[in-house]
Amino acid sequence: MVFYFQYEKARLERKRIVEMSKGYGKPKVGGPFTLKDVNGNDFTEKDLLGKYSLIYFGFSHCPDICPDELDKMGEALDIIQEREPNSVRPIFISCDPNRDTPEVLRAYLAEFHPAILGLAGTWQQTKDVCKQYRVYFSTPPELTPGEEDYLVDHSIYFYVMDPEGDFVECIGRQDTPESAAAIVLQHVRDWKKEGKPIDRTLLPYLSEKQSPSSATK
Repeated sequence: MVFYFQYEKARLERKRIVEMSKGYGKPKVGGPFTLKDVNGNDFTEKDLLGKYSLIYFGFSHCPDICPDELDKMGEALDIIQEREPNSVRPIFISCDPNRDTPEVLRAYLAEFHPAILGLAGTWQQTKDVCKQYRVYFSTPPELTPGEEDYLVDHSIYFYVMDPEGDFVECIGRQDTPESAAAIVLQHVRDWKKEGKPIDRTLLPYLSEKQSPSSATK
């Protein structure tokens, strides 16, 4: 009984924070955007609906922080996938549209986890999505010869978005894969407890594994 009341108290507090995060009529974090995935397909905020999303902003030329965080994302996803299959969509949004072409992003993200979806856009589209998510954006709009080697300042958070596309929590650099997974799993359990649906469609890399064409390769 004590455990139940402690759990309910914590759940209601999380719900209160989530409601506060939505703001009044407009979310404080997140909103409309248009980018492209590594296959050239349009991806907007509407494509976040149905599952929880774990969004990280970074760039492929990042020397240390992005690789560490993407390793953590991959490990956390494996934990989540084992306990709540296909409930979370992991996303990497490039803050470096000048250098992160679809081919570069595809090769870069393949080093971390096959489920991570890479998104990029024009300089203006990237600036717009960074503004929506309150991400610091410092990339120059154009490159001149000799300026190709530069670093990009960016926020070091995983943004957790619920199946309705609303921001619910940030996961920081201090979190481990285990604690990051635990945070997301708790939100998933809260969502289910309220009787709300989650899209359990296979993540793309899993559906490709199970397709007849991939089985013959």
